[in-house]
Amino acid sequence: MKQFIGLLLLTCSWGANAQSLNNILTAGIENAERFTDAYTAPVTESAIYGISNGWYNSADAKPLGGFEISVVGNITGFRNKDDKKSFELDIDDYENLSFTDGSQSKQVATGLGDITGVEVIISDDNGLFSERFELPSGLASEDFNFIPSGYLQGSVGLIKGLEVKARFLPKIDFEDSAEISLFGAGLQYDFTKLLPADKLLPVAISAVIGYTNLDGTYDFTDSNLVDGENQRIDASFNTWNFSAVVSTRKIPVINFYGGLGYITGKSDIDVLGEYVVRSGPFQATYTDPFSVSNNVSGVTANIGTKLKLGFFRLNVEYNIAQFNTLTAGINFGFR
Repeated sequence: MKQFIGLLLLTCSWGANAQSLNNILTAGIENAERFTDAYTAPVTESAIYGISNGWYNSADAKPLGGFEISVVGNITGFRNKDDKKSFELDIDDYENLSFTDGSQSKQVATGLGDITGVEVIISDDNGLFSERFELPSGLASEDFNFIPSGYLQGSVGLIKGLEVKARFLPKIDFEDSAEISLFGAGLQYDFTKLLPADKLLPVAISAVIGYTNLDGTYDFTDSNLVDGENQRIDASFNTWNFSAVVSTRKIPVINFYGGLGYITGKSDIDVLGEYVVRSGPFQATYTDPFSVSNNVSGVTANIGTKLKLGFFRLNVEYNIAQFNTLTAGINFGFR
């Protein structure tokens, strides 16, 4: 199930296990919010870098009436991102929490990680009540070392040098408990179209701006592990990609392109509904207990190639950033 939620980019693999949420809430709201923030941040960061890619496959903007329809897929890897797979949990930063082995601090898994078997104890100030549980691991513990994303994308040429773009993933429901949807819009402007010798130049240079929104929901009200109602996790991602692109042109069949850009985005994860915690020292009823946000920004660069066989086109590129992403597109276009 952790893989399933990772595929949905809901960024909370622990959220797919209602027992993990129950354990975290047993620790109290402040502890739960602090842990969730550290646990989910690397997953949301990788998701933001992943869905921000794929806005272009050439710097040569389409002429008036030219269009292209694409199926774009991304694979954002984190196999070698050891610094993103764990974080240091210091018990001084948490109330009424201790490790079962008496450690002051230790590395524990993020939502991308593979550290297992870390147990903690939550106890009250008097030591009369306590709750012992194992901290959740992450996607790598199930040999899942990348986060995929995909969408449909279209682009149309307008006035000289200007191309508009849109991307879309219709709302998809999974097992009546999870859903995901995506939309976005972008602009590309080919500055070389302004030059008198445009048709003679061997390269094209463009600026691209793209906005992407991804929304996902996971409902676990029927898990029967946490008393309450309307229990769900809502995740929202909003990203911007600003890029300068250069590409070859007028080469039959195959062309090459590359870009240098800046990605910025924000994720919001809301734990919503009513939760009745009936064990441990902090038994209480929580309504919409907490939300966590993460802001991400960084430079990105890519290099790619595009194969054009009449109406059919195929492109592949590699994006280098805080999280590297392999992007591929199957395209159908005219002009």
